Amino acid sequence: MLQHELFAVPDDPVILDYHNGTLLTGNYSINIIWYGDFTAAQRGIVIDFITSLSSSTPAPSVASWWKTTSLYQGGGAQITLGSQYFDTNLSFGKSLTRKNLSQLATDNGHHKNAITAIFTAQNILVEGFCLASCGIHRWATAGKHNGTKFAYLWAGNSETQCPGGCAWPFHKPIYGPQDPPLIPPNGDIGMDGLIIRIATLLAGIATNPYGDGYFLGDKLAPLEAVTACPGTFGTGYYPGYPGKLLIDETTGASYNADGLAGRKYLIPGMWNPVTKECTPLV
Repeated sequence: MLQHELFAVPDDPVILDYHNGTLLTGNYSINIIWYGDFTAAQRGIVIDFITSLSSSTPAPSVASWWKTTSLYQGGGAQITLGSQYFDTNLSFGKSLTRKNLSQLATDNGHHKNAITAIFTAQNILVEGFCLASCGIHRWATAGKHNGTKFAYLWAGNSETQCPGGCAWPFHKPIYGPQDPPLIPPNGDIGMDGLIIRIATLLAGIATNPYGDGYFLGDKLAPLEAVTACPGTFGTGYYPGYPGKLLIDETTGASYNADGLAGRKYLIPGMWNPVTKECTPLV
Protein backbone atom coordinates (compact mmCIF):
# COMPACT_ATOMS: atom_id res chain seq x y z
CA MET A 1 0.00 0.00 0.00
CA LEU A 2 1.21 3.54 -0.71
CA GLN A 3 1.01 6.80 1.14
CA HIS A 4 1.44 9.92 -0.95
CA GLU A 5 2.37 13.10 0.88
CA LEU A 6 1.76 16.46 -0.73
CA PHE A 7 4.36 18.84 0.70
CA ALA A 8 7.74 17.62 -0.55
CA VAL A 9 9.79 19.87 -2.82
CA PRO A 10 12.11 18.19 -5.33
CA ASP A 11 15.53 19.29 -6.46
CA ASP A 12 15.89 20.54 -10.02
CA PRO A 13 15.81 19.23 -12.65
CA VAL A 14 12.67 17.15 -12.22
CA ILE A 15 12.83 13.74 -13.89
CA LEU A 16 10.22 11.11 -13.07
CA ASP A 17 11.49 7.59 -13.67
CA TYR A 18 9.24 4.90 -15.11
CA HIS A 19 9.36 1.71 -13.03
CA ASN A 20 7.76 -0.56 -15.65
CA GLY A 21 4.43 -0.92 -13.86
CA THR A 22 0.83 -0.63 -15.02
CA LEU A 23 -0.75 2.77 -15.64
CA LEU A 24 -4.45 3.48 -15.99
CA THR A 25 -5.71 3.22 -19.54
CA GLY A 26 -9.13 2.82 -21.10
CA ASN A 27 -12.43 3.83 -19.51
CA TYR A 28 -12.60 4.42 -15.76
CA SER A 29 -15.37 5.71 -13.55
CA ILE A 30 -14.94 7.60 -10.29
CA ASN A 31 -17.22 6.42 -7.50
CA ILE A 32 -17.62 9.04 -4.79
CA ILE A 33 -18.15 8.54 -1.07
CA TRP A 34 -19.34 11.77 0.54
CA TYR A 35 -18.43 11.40 4.22
CA GLY A 36 -20.24 14.00 6.29
CA ASP A 37 -22.38 16.93 5.25
CA PHE A 38 -21.80 18.65 1.92
CA THR A 39 -24.23 21.10 0.37
CA ALA A 40 -25.58 20.49 -3.11
CA ALA A 41 -23.54 23.47 -4.32
CA GLN A 42 -20.34 21.98 -2.87
CA ARG A 43 -20.99 18.60 -4.45
CA GLY A 44 -21.68 20.32 -7.76
CA ILE A 45 -18.21 21.90 -7.80
CA VAL A 46 -16.60 18.46 -7.58
CA ILE A 47 -19.02 16.64 -9.87
CA ASP A 48 -18.59 19.22 -12.62
CA PHE A 49 -14.81 18.97 -12.27
CA ILE A 50 -14.83 15.19 -12.65
CA THR A 51 -17.20 15.40 -15.60
CA SER A 52 -14.92 18.00 -17.19
CA LEU A 53 -11.90 15.68 -17.24
CA SER A 54 -12.99 13.92 -20.43
CA SER A 55 -14.98 16.75 -22.02
CA SER A 56 -14.28 18.56 -25.28
CA THR A 57 -13.83 21.98 -23.67
CA PRO A 58 -11.16 24.00 -25.55
CA ALA A 59 -7.82 24.69 -23.88
CA PRO A 60 -6.94 25.89 -21.35
CA SER A 61 -9.35 23.47 -19.76
CA VAL A 62 -9.63 20.66 -17.27
CA ALA A 63 -9.73 18.25 -20.21
CA SER A 64 -6.58 19.63 -21.88
CA TRP A 65 -4.78 19.36 -18.54
CA TRP A 66 -5.87 15.73 -18.13
CA LYS A 67 -4.67 14.81 -21.62
CA THR A 68 -1.08 15.21 -20.36
CA THR A 69 -1.52 11.90 -18.51
CA SER A 70 -1.91 10.16 -21.89
CA LEU A 71 1.67 11.19 -22.76
CA TYR A 72 2.97 8.83 -20.07
CA GLN A 73 3.97 5.44 -21.48
CA GLY A 74 1.04 3.04 -21.13
CA GLY A 75 -1.33 5.74 -19.88
CA GLY A 76 -4.43 7.46 -21.19
CA ALA A 77 -7.54 6.86 -19.06
CA GLN A 78 -10.92 8.36 -19.94
CA ILE A 79 -12.68 9.40 -16.74
CA THR A 80 -16.44 9.48 -16.14
CA LEU A 81 -18.58 10.02 -13.06
CA GLY A 82 -19.74 6.77 -11.49
CA SER A 83 -21.94 6.17 -8.46
CA GLN A 84 -22.26 8.32 -5.35
CA TYR A 85 -22.65 7.14 -1.76
CA PHE A 86 -23.71 9.49 1.02
CA ASP A 87 -22.38 8.56 4.46
CA THR A 88 -24.10 11.29 6.46
CA ASN A 89 -24.49 8.96 9.46
CA LEU A 90 -20.69 8.78 9.76
CA SER A 91 -20.02 5.02 9.80
CA PHE A 92 -16.70 5.50 11.62
CA GLY A 93 -17.56 8.63 13.56
CA LYS A 94 -15.94 12.04 13.19
CA SER A 95 -12.35 10.82 13.42
CA LEU A 96 -11.04 8.48 10.70
CA THR A 97 -7.86 6.42 10.59
CA ARG A 98 -6.11 5.38 7.39
CA LYS A 99 -7.51 1.88 8.03
CA ASN A 100 -11.02 3.35 8.11
CA LEU A 101 -10.41 4.98 4.74
CA SER A 102 -9.28 1.67 3.25
CA GLN A 103 -12.36 -0.08 4.62
CA LEU A 104 -14.69 2.61 3.31
CA ALA A 105 -13.15 2.33 -0.14
CA THR A 106 -13.27 -1.47 -0.17
CA ASP A 107 -16.78 -1.94 1.20
CA ASN A 108 -18.64 0.52 -1.02
CA GLY A 109 -19.41 0.19 -4.71
CA HIS A 110 -17.91 -1.77 -7.58
CA HIS A 111 -14.20 -1.64 -8.28
CA LYS A 112 -13.56 -2.99 -11.77
CA ASN A 113 -12.28 -0.16 -13.99
CA ALA A 114 -13.16 2.27 -11.22
CA ILE A 115 -11.50 4.65 -8.77
CA THR A 116 -13.04 5.22 -5.36
CA ALA A 117 -12.86 8.81 -4.09
CA ILE A 118 -13.57 9.56 -0.42
CA PHE A 119 -14.28 13.20 0.39
CA THR A 120 -14.62 14.27 4.01
CA ALA A 121 -16.51 17.33 5.23
CA GLN A 122 -14.78 20.19 7.02
CA ASN A 123 -15.61 18.92 10.53
CA ILE A 124 -14.23 15.40 9.96
CA LEU A 125 -10.81 14.59 11.39
CA VAL A 126 -8.58 12.23 9.42
CA GLU A 127 -5.32 10.68 10.54
CA GLY A 128 -2.45 12.76 9.18
CA PHE A 129 -4.62 15.69 8.12
CA CYS A 130 -2.74 18.93 8.90
CA LEU A 131 0.38 17.03 9.98
CA ALA A 132 1.78 15.82 6.68
CA SER A 133 -0.83 15.38 4.00
CA CYS A 134 -3.89 17.08 2.53
CA GLY A 135 -4.86 13.87 0.75
CA ILE A 136 -3.61 10.41 -0.17
CA HIS A 137 -4.03 7.80 -2.84
CA ARG A 138 -3.46 4.12 -2.33
CA TRP A 139 -4.58 0.81 -3.77
CA ALA A 140 -6.41 -2.14 -2.29
CA THR A 141 -7.92 -5.46 -3.33
CA ALA A 142 -11.66 -6.07 -3.23
CA GLY A 143 -12.71 -9.68 -2.66
CA LYS A 144 -11.08 -12.44 -0.63
CA HIS A 145 -9.87 -14.64 -3.50
CA ASN A 146 -8.30 -13.23 -6.66
CA GLY A 147 -10.03 -9.93 -5.97
CA THR A 148 -9.96 -6.80 -8.10
CA LYS A 149 -7.03 -4.48 -7.47
CA PHE A 150 -8.27 -0.90 -7.45
CA ALA A 151 -7.04 2.59 -6.63
CA TYR A 152 -8.67 4.94 -4.18
CA LEU A 153 -8.09 8.41 -2.83
CA TRP A 154 -9.03 10.56 0.11
CA ALA A 155 -9.14 14.35 0.28
CA GLY A 156 -10.84 16.63 2.80
CA ASN A 157 -12.46 20.04 2.89
CA SER A 158 -9.73 22.17 4.46
CA GLU A 159 -11.64 25.39 5.07
CA THR A 160 -11.25 25.05 8.85
CA GLN A 161 -8.40 22.50 8.98
CA CYS A 162 -4.96 23.78 7.93
CA PRO A 163 -6.21 25.98 5.08
CA GLY A 164 -2.78 27.62 4.91
CA GLY A 165 -1.32 24.29 3.84
CA CYS A 166 -4.15 22.66 1.92
CA ALA A 167 -6.17 25.59 0.51
CA TRP A 168 -3.30 27.82 -0.64
CA PRO A 169 -3.34 30.01 -2.72
CA PHE A 170 -6.93 30.77 -1.60
CA HIS A 171 -5.64 31.24 1.96
CA LYS A 172 -2.46 32.78 3.30
CA PRO A 173 0.26 30.12 3.54
CA ILE A 174 1.55 28.80 6.83
CA TYR A 175 5.10 29.82 5.88
CA GLY A 176 6.66 32.16 3.38
CA PRO A 177 5.37 35.40 1.82
CA GLN A 178 2.04 36.48 3.31
CA ASP A 179 0.57 37.94 0.14
CA PRO A 180 -3.21 38.41 -0.03
CA PRO A 181 -4.92 35.12 -0.93
CA LEU A 182 -6.56 34.67 -4.31
CA ILE A 183 -10.32 34.74 -4.77
CA PRO A 184 -11.49 31.14 -5.37
CA PRO A 185 -13.23 30.61 -8.75
CA ASN A 186 -16.23 28.84 -7.22
CA GLY A 187 -16.48 31.07 -4.18
CA ASP A 188 -15.62 28.34 -1.67
CA ILE A 189 -12.12 28.25 -0.16
CA GLY A 190 -12.49 24.71 1.15
CA MET A 191 -13.95 23.20 -2.00
CA ASP A 192 -11.74 25.07 -4.45
CA GLY A 193 -8.80 23.90 -2.36
CA LEU A 194 -10.25 20.40 -2.51
CA ILE A 195 -10.24 20.57 -6.32
CA ILE A 196 -6.48 21.19 -6.24
CA ARG A 197 -6.06 18.07 -4.09
CA ILE A 198 -8.36 15.98 -6.29
CA ALA A 199 -6.44 16.99 -9.41
CA THR A 200 -3.14 16.18 -7.69
CA LEU A 201 -4.28 12.75 -6.53
CA LEU A 202 -6.00 11.74 -9.77
CA ALA A 203 -2.88 12.58 -11.77
CA GLY A 204 -0.89 10.44 -9.32
CA ILE A 205 -3.33 7.55 -9.67
CA ALA A 206 -3.33 7.74 -13.47
CA THR A 207 0.46 7.65 -13.75
CA ASN A 208 1.41 5.62 -10.64
CA PRO A 209 -1.66 3.66 -9.53
CA TYR A 210 0.07 0.69 -7.88
CA GLY A 211 3.45 2.05 -6.86
CA ASP A 212 5.43 0.94 -9.88
CA GLY A 213 4.60 3.60 -12.46
CA TYR A 214 6.15 7.06 -12.81
CA PHE A 215 7.67 8.67 -9.75
CA LEU A 216 10.78 10.26 -8.29
CA GLY A 217 12.38 9.30 -5.00
CA ASP A 218 11.26 6.87 -2.31
CA LYS A 219 8.56 4.42 -3.37
CA LEU A 220 6.80 4.89 -0.03
CA ALA A 221 6.73 8.69 -0.36
CA PRO A 222 7.12 9.33 -4.08
CA LEU A 223 7.00 12.58 -5.98
CA GLU A 224 4.55 12.09 -8.81
CA ALA A 225 3.08 13.86 -11.83
CA VAL A 226 1.85 16.85 -9.83
CA THR A 227 3.53 16.55 -6.43
CA ALA A 228 6.88 16.86 -8.22
CA CYS A 229 5.69 20.30 -9.41
CA PRO A 230 4.50 22.13 -6.25
CA GLY A 231 2.92 25.55 -6.64
CA THR A 232 3.02 25.56 -10.47
CA PHE A 233 -0.30 27.15 -11.39
CA GLY A 234 0.77 29.76 -13.96
CA THR A 235 3.78 30.98 -15.90
CA GLY A 236 6.41 32.75 -13.84
CA TYR A 237 5.62 30.74 -10.72
CA TYR A 238 8.10 30.51 -7.87
CA PRO A 239 7.83 29.42 -4.21
CA GLY A 240 5.04 31.44 -2.62
CA TYR A 241 3.82 32.85 -5.95
CA PRO A 242 1.42 30.71 -8.00
CA GLY A 243 2.23 32.42 -11.28
CA LYS A 244 0.30 34.59 -13.71
CA LEU A 245 -3.32 33.44 -13.87
CA LEU A 246 -6.55 34.25 -15.65
CA ILE A 247 -8.96 36.57 -13.83
CA ASP A 248 -12.74 36.34 -13.98
CA GLU A 249 -13.91 39.86 -14.89
CA THR A 250 -17.15 39.47 -12.93
CA THR A 251 -15.91 38.00 -9.66
CA GLY A 252 -12.21 38.85 -9.67
CA ALA A 253 -11.45 35.17 -9.04
CA SER A 254 -8.23 33.57 -10.26
CA TYR A 255 -8.32 30.45 -12.42
CA ASN A 256 -6.45 28.65 -15.17
CA ALA A 257 -8.89 26.04 -16.51
CA ASP A 258 -12.38 26.06 -17.97
CA GLY A 259 -14.77 23.23 -17.22
CA LEU A 260 -18.27 22.22 -18.21
CA ALA A 261 -21.35 24.25 -17.32
CA GLY A 262 -19.33 27.47 -17.30
CA ARG A 263 -17.20 26.31 -14.39
CA LYS A 264 -13.75 27.72 -13.79
CA TYR A 265 -11.04 25.97 -11.79
CA LEU A 266 -7.52 26.46 -10.56
CA ILE A 267 -5.49 23.28 -11.00
CA PRO A 268 -1.76 22.65 -10.57
CA GLY A 269 0.78 22.13 -13.30
CA MET A 270 1.82 18.62 -14.27
CA TRP A 271 5.16 17.10 -15.24
CA ASN A 272 5.24 16.51 -18.99
CA PRO A 273 7.15 13.33 -19.93
CA VAL A 274 7.83 14.65 -23.44
CA THR A 275 9.33 18.01 -22.49
CA LYS A 276 10.60 16.76 -19.11
CA GLU A 277 9.27 19.93 -17.50
CA CYS A 278 6.61 20.97 -15.01
CA THR A 279 4.06 22.70 -17.19
CA PRO A 280 1.24 24.96 -15.94
CA LEU A 281 -1.85 25.41 -18.09
CA VAL A 282 -1.43 29.16 -18.59
